[in-house]
Amino acid sequence: MILVAIGANLPGPGGMAPRLTCERALAAIAALPGLALVAASPWYETAPVPPSGQPPYINGVARLAGGIAPEVLLAALQAIEARFGRVRGAANAARTLDLDIIDLDGLRRAAPDPILPHPRAHERGFVLAPLADIAPDWLHPVLGASAAALLAALPAQPIRRLPSREPSARAAAPGFRGHRGEA
Repeated sequence: MILVAIGANLPGPGGMAPRLTCERALAAIAALPGLALVAASPWYETAPVPPSGQPPYINGVARLAGGIAPEVLLAALQAIEARFGRVRGAANAARTLDLDIIDLDGLRRAAPDPILPHPRAHERGFVLAPLADIAPDWLHPVLGASAAALLAALPAQPIRRLPSREPSARAAAPGFRGHRGEA
């Protein structure tokens, strides 16, 4: 199981709304060679972590299947970020798109990048809530706890599930089988 977190809180190219940026990024991820999109979470609106004066984020998680080297996936995700106007700057800065590998088939590695599993995913409600929606059986490769258990252990974080809509990005994603993998 490959899990990729998707987030944005600044307008993308041409002023594209963050949710639309995330939906189009999901379609781009689904089109990566050798990978199949198994499920995509609902979208969530979340407060920036750590708290700041930034606008709220749109966040979700994609569940993928396939075989890919961590470095190859990281390079592909960074290329998608660049297509959507991502400029790397200060840590935790606002961004047009952020794509993070949360887990890659339970692989554990401290170096080189990407570090796996993602070193802070277990501290972030904006990752754990959508992850629990599409991978309730997932266990953190190091901590051995589910996304739901990790989320329950966190201090309250402002997270709001957004209403569903039938976005063109999801409809166009090859192999997409619904929010929880249903056909």
